[in-house]
Amino acid sequence: MTDSDRGILTIVSGFAGSGKGTVMNKLISEHDNYALSVSATSRAPRPGEEEGKSYFFKTREQFEDMIADGMLLEYAEYVGNYYGTPKDFVFAMMDAGKDVILEIEMQGAMQVKEKYPDTLLIFLTPPSADEIYRRLKGRGTETDEVIAKRMKRACEESEYIKDYDFLVINDNINDCTDRVHNIIQSAHHTVSHESGFADMIKEELLGFNTIK
Repeated sequence: MTDSDRGILTIVSGFAGSGKGTVMNKLISEHDNYALSVSATSRAPRPGEEEGKSYFFKTREQFEDMIADGMLLEYAEYVGNYYGTPKDFVFAMMDAGKDVILEIEMQGAMQVKEKYPDTLLIFLTPPSADEIYRRLKGRGTETDEVIAKRMKRACEESEYIKDYDFLVINDNINDCTDRVHNIIQSAHHTVSHESGFADMIKEELLGFNTIK
């Protein structure tokens, strides 16, 4: 497989209420070249969750072995359980030509970007702080106290926006999905992704000029 045939690794992050999950589901349903990364976790499966589809379920000891062996792109511990992204799954999908999307938090995104600078980082946001609050309130599933905590967290997360490659405003779910799709597909034509072709054409030109 050439560099240009290999899939793009993309991380999509965003505030609560930014519509990340909806955009990812639309991308998967509308285009067959995407794969969502499956995370590993040390927590127990919940009813209805499937191994290899919802998560890769590991014991705490197994997860810590994965950390020690460098088998994760990124990981974090949350409420006493580990969560992380297995390398093998992601790279196997990319080698198969799939554009792999990780929907993870900002800290994890920075971990991956540091290890793999070619990773594409996209940040999703509603068009305003008022809209973030309206969407959270409109869910009807969280108390005012929880919503206040999420708004405070969003303020903290806004510090990371400048570290992302692209900022996409989700004011319309169809338009937002199209923008994300176009950004990822354009990444297939960056010079770094087409480095194999660049080297080839350089060698061909050198040979041509030597002959002439």
